[in-house]
Amino acid sequence: MTGLAINRLTLSHFRSHLRTELAVDERPLAFCGPNGAGKTNILEAVSLLSPGRGLRRAGAEEMIRQPESIGWKVTAQVTVPTQVHEIETAAEPGQARQVRIDGKAESKIALGRIVRVIWLTPPMDRLWIEGAGGRRRFLDRMTMSLEPGHGEAVLGYEKAMRERNRLLKDNVRDAHWYFALERQMAETGARIIANRRAAVSRIAAAQDGAETAFPVADLSLDHPGGELPEECADLADVLSQGRHADLAAGRTLRGPHRADMTASYAEKGVSAAQCSTGEQKALLISLALANARALSEDTGSPPLVLLDEVAAHLDYDSRADILAEILKLGGQAWMTGTGPELFEELGDRAQILQVTARNGRSEVGP
Repeated sequence: MTGLAINRLTLSHFRSHLRTELAVDERPLAFCGPNGAGKTNILEAVSLLSPGRGLRRAGAEEMIRQPESIGWKVTAQVTVPTQVHEIETAAEPGQARQVRIDGKAESKIALGRIVRVIWLTPPMDRLWIEGAGGRRRFLDRMTMSLEPGHGEAVLGYEKAMRERNRLLKDNVRDAHWYFALERQMAETGARIIANRRAAVSRIAAAQDGAETAFPVADLSLDHPGGELPEECADLADVLSQGRHADLAAGRTLRGPHRADMTASYAEKGVSAAQCSTGEQKALLISLALANARALSEDTGSPPLVLLDEVAAHLDYDSRADILAEILKLGGQAWMTGTGPELFEELGDRAQILQVTARNGRSEVGP
C-alpha cells in the first residue's frame, strides 16, 4: 500500500506516557491491555495529527503528564501517497498547542491537508440518545474530513454568532450593529449547510460499499423552525427576520448551529434512539467506515481510522464483520481492546501490541 500511514510515532511526557516510541508498518494495529494502561492515550496522540482538539476534545493543559508538569510533545513520520512528512505538535504549560510540519510552524487547520483521521470512542456509543450537540460535532467531523475547508467555515460562523449574541443579550436594537455580523453568519452558514448536506449524501452512498451484513443507517438533517436555505442572501433574511424573537431570547434561535443529525436502522425502519445498545454502536461504526470508504474513493487513499474499545457491546459476528471491513478498506487502523483474542481474526494481517502500566508510566511492547 502506498497510501496514508504513520511509520513512526513518539510520545513525550504525554498523559501516562513518559516516553513511548513506536515504529510500525502499514497494517492495522491493535493495542491490548487492561483499563487505565494508556491505550486510549496513544489514539488521542494520533488524533492530534489532524485539525481540532483531538478525540477527547481536551485542552493542552489536560494532556500534560503528571507529576512532572512539563511540556508534552507528539511527533510522527507520516507517509502520504507522494511524500513523507514530519509532523510535530506540542504544548508548554500555560501555552496553546503548536504545530510544525516539516520543520515549519503551521496552523492546526493545515494538518487537514496532510492527515485525515476518523475516530470512534466509547462516549460516542451514546450519540443517538443524548443531545444534538454531540451529533452535530460528529457530523461536522465527517464533513470536515470530506471538505477540509468546512472547519474554517464553522469557526467563522461561531465567531460572528458570539458577537451577535452579545448584542442580543445587551438588548441592542439598532439594526446597523447587526448587518455585518449577519452577513458573515450568512456567508459561512450557507457553506456549512451545503457542506453538511453534501456529506450526508456522500456517506449514504458510501454505505452501499459494505460487503458484510453490517447495518445501514438512513440519515437526515433537521433544523428547528424549518429547513434553512443554502443561498447566502436568503439565510441573511432568515437571521434578519428572526432578530425580534432572538432579542427576546437573548440568543440566535435559528441557523446551522441548531442542526441535528438523526438516523434510523434502514432494514428495520427503527430510529437509532430506539435500537439496542449493540445496534446503536453498529450503526455508528457503519457510518465511520462509510466515511472512510468515501475518503478513500475521493482521495485515492484511506484515512487513518481510530477505534477505541471497538469490541464493546458487539457480539462475535459483528466484531468479525468490522475487522473484515477494516481489512477491505486497506488503510491503517488503530484499535484498542482489553485482550488480543478480540482481534484473533486478523492473524498476521495486523500488528498486536501490549500496553501495560508500571510505576506510573505506560509501556508498549509486543
